Amino acid sequence: MVSNEQRRRQLAREKFARQQARREAARAKARRRNAVIAAALAVVVAAGAAVYATGALSDDGKKDTTDAAAPDSSTKPSRGPDPCAKAAPGSPTTKTWKSEPAMTIDKSASYAMALKTTCGTIDLKLDAEKAPHTVNSFNFLAGEGFFDHSSCHRLTTSGIYVLQCGDPKGTGMGGSGYTIPDENLGDSRVKDGVYPAGTVAMANTGQPNSGGSQFFLVYQDSKLDPKYTPVGTIGEAGMKVLKKIADAGVKDGAPDGAPNATVTIDKATVAKS
Repeated sequence: MVSNEQRRRQLAREKFARQQARREAARAKARRRNAVIAAALAVVVAAGAAVYATGALSDDGKKDTTDAAAPDSSTKPSRGPDPCAKAAPGSPTTKTWKSEPAMTIDKSASYAMALKTTCGTIDLKLDAEKAPHTVNSFNFLAGEGFFDHSSCHRLTTSGIYVLQCGDPKGTGMGGSGYTIPDENLGDSRVKDGVYPAGTVAMANTGQPNSGGSQFFLVYQDSKLDPKYTPVGTIGEAGMKVLKKIADAGVKDGAPDGAPNATVTIDKATVAKS
């Protein structure tokens, strides 16, 4: 017999699949529109970037990017005060690229990523051996200042428990312009589709090899389809920052949406550790 909890999770996953389909349709429409605009302005200096949307767990973390199952909208967690500081001066980048950057990292080395946010520093350990394309992309984007001054646009507090970041637009519809292959989907830490607390994984569009710049941080064990590249783990200090953000809840008291905390990445760096 299916329990109420199992049924709730199944409904959440089905809802997420519908959301992903809608996002993919919106992305296709945006790509067609951009192509028309680019052709019309061919004689003018024009710069166009294809919209790269993710759903949280779509290189949206969900929901993908955390690209994941949609939350249960029947519960509305309480909303706490904003626990974060004012963002550093600066604006998010508008840069995008047409193709994945050349491989420059040492696949045998260890890498660490530091997200210096308005809520505190979130420290990440990246697995270059198991997810070299993903770590190389993080290294490239951080070096380009791509994540600097961007907001973490999505928090989910029911069904799945993730904070999604990596979109300078702050809407879940932006990205790096290029895609990277799925990696490490057989990670032993992801058992039966449960991404354990402390996991860093890539959002995507729901299609294979569609990850880009958006990623999600898992602050509590979350059941997801195992199709989101696990790229690393979150340090103890970073988990405390995530808990503070999660405790502040989602704006309007919903279980899924923009976090009440003003989570802005002032600076992101990647270095050998």
